[in-house]
Amino acid sequence: MASPSKDFCSLCKEDNVTTDAVTWCTECDVFLCVECEKHHRRSRTSKDHKTISAENYHGLPSFIKATSNLCKIHGKNFELYCSFHACACCVHCTTDKHQSCQTMKPLPEILKQVKSSAAVRLLEKDVKDLNENFDDIMEYLRKRISTNANQKTEAIQSIRSMRKSIDDHLNKLEQQLLKDLETKHSKLKSKMETLLHQVDKRAKQIRKLQNEFSNMTKYATDLQTYVGLKEIEKITSQEGNYIEDLKRGTDLNERDLHLTTSPDLDSILLDVKSLGQITVDTRPCNGFANKGRKDQAQHLVPTPTIDQIKPSFLNTLKVPNGKEQHFIDCCILPDGNCLVLSELDRNLLMFRNDGTFIRSIVSFKELPDSVCLVKDDTVAVSFYFSCEVALVDIGRSKVDRNFKFTKHCSGVSSDGQVLVISMPSVQNVVVMNLLDESKQTLNGIQVYCISLVKKNIYGTSFLKSTVTCYKLSGEILWTFKHQDIKAPFGIALDKNEFIYVACRESNNIVVVAPDGKSSRAVLNRDNGIMNPRSIDIDIKSGIMLVTSQTNGVDSLLFKL
Repeated sequence: MASPSKDFCSLCKEDNVTTDAVTWCTECDVFLCVECEKHHRRSRTSKDHKTISAENYHGLPSFIKATSNLCKIHGKNFELYCSFHACACCVHCTTDKHQSCQTMKPLPEILKQVKSSAAVRLLEKDVKDLNENFDDIMEYLRKRISTNANQKTEAIQSIRSMRKSIDDHLNKLEQQLLKDLETKHSKLKSKMETLLHQVDKRAKQIRKLQNEFSNMTKYATDLQTYVGLKEIEKITSQEGNYIEDLKRGTDLNERDLHLTTSPDLDSILLDVKSLGQITVDTRPCNGFANKGRKDQAQHLVPTPTIDQIKPSFLNTLKVPNGKEQHFIDCCILPDGNCLVLSELDRNLLMFRNDGTFIRSIVSFKELPDSVCLVKDDTVAVSFYFSCEVALVDIGRSKVDRNFKFTKHCSGVSSDGQVLVISMPSVQNVVVMNLLDESKQTLNGIQVYCISLVKKNIYGTSFLKSTVTCYKLSGEILWTFKHQDIKAPFGIALDKNEFIYVACRESNNIVVVAPDGKSSRAVLNRDNGIMNPRSIDIDIKSGIMLVTSQTNGVDSLLFKL
């Protein structure tokens, strides 16, 4: 890649001389001309420095070139790495902002063999897979546009063939039908072309990133590569999520133009009021194989340990008119607002995350038991004694659907595709597909509250004081029991898959390690936790909502 402007030797410029630069020193962060490069190679202090051509330097991404080996605050070389703050530090930084940090490591140890690490290969594969995904989707969209055009042609031919057998007085109806066909096809084509343009734009960015990635791995410093990997990881994660959203959403559904002719045309023409109808048949797209890792984001920095989890108090949900409530479950919506189930009024209430009350969503005739987010503005509410689960539309403040069961329904959880319902009275968990409402019963699982995360079911048993993890197939993975966990109820997971459990009798919130082998109480009476019943965590923001019986019942918000 050619340099956008001529580069001059940094050393010569100090003597007010403009000499064309030919190389860039990755250690000194300076351009060097031919003569200065010779002295640079001979100098005892810089002879081992790595240099690259000025042309190759300009082939690096902008965020790589902006990464320096020097501390911007103290002007010293980075020598250490703080795992807690995830940043490189110079010696002076340790006495400045990192005095209390206990996780300082030598930077060379962190950067050791970074270019040959598994993270480089995985990210390189991610970029390649993303590029292939975009290519596949664009090819699919082009074929769909072509198919729809053929369907339009076939529909027109059918219309005009039918037209020959009827009187001239039906011309007006024919034109109306053709216009309807044209309108629907235009909308269909416009939507596809708009989506194709969006996908093509993102694909071009990924192809550019793929080229820049190669230059980075060849010519960037280890630190630059390390920083670059994090930036590229962020980009690939965003684009991977975009592709997953496309696949899960409806934008890629196959919409076919379909002509339905009136059966009355065969027997009688004079009474016909319409030549037919143009419809768009939509069905899910199943033509893509999943490419890339299931979780695009890879952690280059180790996840926090269980001892580093220290939730901080934010605020309390303010009950309207100071009316005493009894909150039995809660969940956090994608927009950050909070929902709580009130046992006394049998209401579903909405609050902002600053604690202020917004409105009552819906009142139930039956006593609710549990609530969970399903997707977007839809939540599921279980009713223990009436043996049913309701889907509630938050935006319209109404119950959309009810599902009846033969046994008591307790805890509910969903990933947007399936809904899992615990039935502790018969030691069962029902897995219901939300698309076709098919059900599968997992026998021998006695849990009260549950959480479905990445195809695993996490549940609590307040009778046994245990926390258990199962596969979605019902296979048990582990069971955990500890003296800190007494009568556990609510359960939720954070972004690092640590399990948070609300323990009613021990009056605390306990965090269990992802492998189910260790735990630690992170909140207790000193933090306002009294007889906690439910808990939910917003993975994106790190906000945790806990219902706790303090001066009646309060819902407390914490930051993880």
